[in-house]
Amino acid sequence: MKKEVHPEYQEVLFVDSSTGHRFVCGSTLKTDEKEVFEGKEYPVCRISISSSSHPFFTGSKGLVDAEGRVDKFRKRYQAKNESVKKDVEEDAEAFDKKPSKSKKI
Repeated sequence: MKKEVHPEYQEVLFVDSSTGHRFVCGSTLKTDEKEVFEGKEYPVCRISISSSSHPFFTGSKGLVDAEGRVDKFRKRYQAKNESVKKDVEEDAEAFDKKPSKSKKI
């Protein structure tokens, strides 16, 4: 590896702005802000969302809303799919009723 090319890897304190949840993770992120966490000083990165505030991990209402959108999509296209299936069945019946034009030898 070339020297002085790669950023320094260090432990960084990430703070969720919405819940105040804090966790330490390795990163090359450089910040001027520092904070003491569990007796050790870390550079701090404030984030707007983390696993403690994201609807997927918390199971909050945002996930229910997503399910509603899926149901809405299915209802909207269900009628269209049924009409397409009906057209295909009608075409298949019409094809079966056509007389055969093959010649017998």
